[in-house]
Amino acid sequence: MSHGSVLPIARRLAAGPAVVLLAAGLAGCGGGAVGTGGGDDGKKPVAAASSSSPSAPSPSSPSPASSAPQPAKSEPASAEPKGAEAAPAGDGPLRGKVVVIDPGHNIHNAEHSAEINRQVDIGTGHKECDTTGTETNSGYAEASFSLDVAHRLRAILQSRGAKVVLTHDGDRPYGPCVTERAEIGNKAHGDAAVSLHADGAEPGQRGFHVILPARVRGGAADTAPIVEPSKELGARVAGNFVKVTGSAPSNYIGHGTGLDTRGDLGGLNLSTIPKVFIECGNMRDAQDAALLTDGNWREKAAQGIADGITDFLHG
Repeated sequence: MSHGSVLPIARRLAAGPAVVLLAAGLAGCGGGAVGTGGGDDGKKPVAAASSSSPSAPSPSSPSPASSAPQPAKSEPASAEPKGAEAAPAGDGPLRGKVVVIDPGHNIHNAEHSAEINRQVDIGTGHKECDTTGTETNSGYAEASFSLDVAHRLRAILQSRGAKVVLTHDGDRPYGPCVTERAEIGNKAHGDAAVSLHADGAEPGQRGFHVILPARVRGGAADTAPIVEPSKELGARVAGNFVKVTGSAPSNYIGHGTGLDTRGDLGGLNLSTIPKVFIECGNMRDAQDAALLTDGNWREKAAQGIADGITDFLHG
């Protein structure tokens, strides 16, 4: 199915100014990395693909990165893309929108194992506060990737007039915990949330996938109001991600749709606003890692996600 096929979803009805949460690798995001921990952003077994996800696009042909991967420590994770000056909030198509970007994991999490391993209530159970995330074989950390893409997203969304708030900017000793990440988005009264991630599955397992919230209820969790708009948001993000990056939907999660539904992630369970997570690729696969470590490709990834959010808000 072409990438455009996911876009004509039922139009979202919303009143008043919209707010977007960009949860970059929320500590509630899960992907397919085996062995990186069972926290809210811990990775699930790659076989657990959802059959209930709506169809997502498939690219005509994935485009390889145009430049070689950079060494893990040669590029600051938080560096802004060169030439990407952020316009003041208030101008552009996202005027009046607020975007909360949540860069997932934290590069310092490994130094605070006791804190990130403590259990937090995700409504339907308990999970770790946060996890360390995964990394490429050369040592480029998922936490560095998510923060870098978050900065690029911030620049693009601000240039479109959005007000952007980060849940952290690499300035915290660890975390924040998934509960706090979700709370920040909820308190922002957002209209959408997107969590940025990179997966850590087996080599040969390639491509991106977007995680949608399942219908769950328990404790503080009740996703019923956000399930349908989150499906639309996820489809629009997936469609634009294919269009801009040329990356293929995951070949190991989502049955080729690039979409997966999960009910075990606190970042989704505790959200009161439409939210999805995106695993941008598999850091443990050499071909995907070449993309994820390429600054030009990360700029494309940010552009595709930003376009999906913009489509969702104006759909």
